[in-house]
Amino acid sequence: MHQTESWGSYMATRTSLGDPLERIGRLASENAVVIFSISSCCMCHAIKRLFCGMGVNPTVYELDEDPRGKEMEKALMRLLGSSSAVPVVFIGGKLVGAMDRVMASHINGTLVPLLKEAGALWL
Repeated sequence: MHQTESWGSYMATRTSLGDPLERIGRLASENAVVIFSISSCCMCHAIKRLFCGMGVNPTVYELDEDPRGKEMEKALMRLLGSSSAVPVVFIGGKLVGAMDRVMASHINGTLVPLLKEAGALWL
């Protein structure tokens, strides 16, 4: 799946009920900014502070507080092709990525337009 591909089109091909990727896709598309996190993770805390500091109110799913969180964490690792799954950010239902992608977008000036387009930021 491409980095900014819509979850809707990706998930249209997934049909099995209870699929963690299906659940992630549904949750990611329900709000303008969605962060999959682990409550004790310092990188997750930093990404949440980044968005809050920008005036964005992200929806945060703490995987360590979800009964199916481990399944979702493994699915996110497969999706990202990484050994670390969190934090993972979706904006406007589209996968932005992990901390490195979000920070790169912030530094190169593409994060704010994404947030505006998703209706998460009005300035």
